[in-house]
Amino acid sequence: MKSRRLGWTDLDFTRVGLGTWAIGGGDWRFSWGPQDDEQSIATIHRALEVGINWVDTAAVYGLGHAEEVVGRAIAGLSDPPYIATKCGRRWDSAGEIYGDLRAESLIEEAENSLKRLGISTIDLFQIHWPDPESMIEEAWTAMDRLVESGKVRYAGVSNFNVGQMQRIPGRPRLASLQPPYSMLRPDVEAAVLPYCLQAGIGVIVYSPMQKGLLTGKVTREWVEAIPPDDHRRHDEMFLEPLLGLHMALAQQLHEIADRSGHTLPQLAVAWTLRRPEVTAAIVGARRPDQIAETATAGEWDLSDEDLAEVERLLEDYRSRRKEVIRSA
Repeated sequence: MKSRRLGWTDLDFTRVGLGTWAIGGGDWRFSWGPQDDEQSIATIHRALEVGINWVDTAAVYGLGHAEEVVGRAIAGLSDPPYIATKCGRRWDSAGEIYGDLRAESLIEEAENSLKRLGISTIDLFQIHWPDPESMIEEAWTAMDRLVESGKVRYAGVSNFNVGQMQRIPGRPRLASLQPPYSMLRPDVEAAVLPYCLQAGIGVIVYSPMQKGLLTGKVTREWVEAIPPDDHRRHDEMFLEPLLGLHMALAQQLHEIADRSGHTLPQLAVAWTLRRPEVTAAIVGARRPDQIAETATAGEWDLSDEDLAEVERLLEDYRSRRKEVIRSA
């Protein structure tokens, strides 16, 4: 499987990595509904079998549960994957999530993540959100201490804008950014991606299939059947008037993928990887067959003709979206 160097680091990440947000299971604020742990472990193992060499997770996914599942999956492996996890989101006894970037809190989080994952060093430790923003500099002092201690190899951030990244002290050097990026959320193209390229910062994008909207499986009936604790029930992109637009676009994109002998999920992921700034894409999966399908997107270089046709469809979608929002 093709790989790329993550920014200035010595980490060579496969173009597709496995995301574990949904593997966190149900019954927390941003869950994807119920998930079977044994199915999750089988999915992680399948990802490694098809050549993926890194797994992305976060302490907050399932309030610690996703990290525990990843730890079970990689225990005893002779060739374990790189592990990227995230910090800065804590939760109270009632499961309420809040941001905490105090240095001592992040160091405690690192220790907790190491225990749940069953590893001695986190390959990539990322501040999940710049929240509270006033504490970015203090948070980075914790990253410095963790890298110096050997408990973290490289420090990165997620969901930061250019101004927030520029506030990060140079020690340790910022290794990577994890932003949302998809055909439906291309905002980072304007300033964030060019800045990362110029600064030598690796970029690993998340939600390239926009939480399932760019898989072709979403119908109105499918949305109505979403479990009550799946956060997508309250995501405006899964509700009218936008849902109809997304379903129509997905059908048009499916036709492009099908002509090339690929699937819509593969097209959605490959489209994000066309950018030279993007090191790799995080692809979430809940079943082994899902990751086996989308992993191959890292091998597909879209043709100029396909890219031009996709862009025409996206221009039309953006125009229609503005009309729909204006008239809503």
